[in-house]
Amino acid sequence: MSETKQRLESIDAFRGFSILLMVLADYLAGPAVVPAWLKHSSDVGFTVIDVIAPMFITAIGLTFGLAFRARIARDGRRRAVEHVLVRNLALIGLGALFTTLGNISGAEVDPSNWGLLQAIGVAGLISLVFIGIPARLRWCVGLVLLAIYQVLLGNFWLSRVISSTHGGLEGAFSWGAMLIMATALGDLFHDVRNRHWFPAASAGMLVTGLLLALVIPVSKHSVSASYVLLSLGISTLVFWGFHLIEGRFGKTIPILVKWGRNSLILYVLHGGLLGIVTLPQALWWYEQAPAWLVVLQAVFMVGVLSWVGWYLDRKRFYFSL
Repeated sequence: MSETKQRLESIDAFRGFSILLMVLADYLAGPAVVPAWLKHSSDVGFTVIDVIAPMFITAIGLTFGLAFRARIARDGRRRAVEHVLVRNLALIGLGALFTTLGNISGAEVDPSNWGLLQAIGVAGLISLVFIGIPARLRWCVGLVLLAIYQVLLGNFWLSRVISSTHGGLEGAFSWGAMLIMATALGDLFHDVRNRHWFPAASAGMLVTGLLLALVIPVSKHSVSASYVLLSLGISTLVFWGFHLIEGRFGKTIPILVKWGRNSLILYVLHGGLLGIVTLPQALWWYEQAPAWLVVLQAVFMVGVLSWVGWYLDRKRFYFSL
């Protein structure tokens, strides 16, 4: 297996892993039988579920710079910029549509006007401004933006941020800082000569997040600076694990690769499946479902989406914005 193929498949597998976990997390948020550590923390705190969105942000950052430069070489800078603009505006539009449909259908327990796709779209637009500068400088820009966000959060934005899912529009600036730093780490990974620094940089970010947590509480709800650094450090180390496994065994995890190659389609479909599963009004079916039924429903959703991912990959149909 060539290094290029291995690298791309490791990123696909990591992206697929993040989407798979996202599907499970969205489903497990409702049933009362699911323990708290398998749900998002309500405010200050950190659970294993809180790292899933940063993992997907990391997956985007790992290829953002590489893909942008390739598109410039192929189509020119103007078209490359237009492509990123359209893609992220489309994500914002799709996110707005899905949150509206979720509110109307009643599938959303807590109605919202903001969702993950909007946060990613705005983060992508912010990152576009800085994607052309060197990775080290981009890393510094991400830290500065994160510091500015934390100051604004503490003095002006806190009430609006915590009243919105994923931090709302204001919180998207923190997600944007995360994505900018993820693109810098992505460029470091693709630099074969300096790639050995990647795990050290990731570990350093994780430690910095832990130390910062002594002053600024870790909170996904407010997308705090400590949360961004801690979760981004964990996410990049998880990806490094995927890279090492493939390098050691020369194999991918096929089903995760298939999930990763059509992550947007599977994410959209999971919303429909979640609506179907939660549609019956009987409490015993979802909110008060016993553990065996929760497992059965989760396996059903993952099985259907895995089959769709396998089928699309077999037909060599891939869709991305």
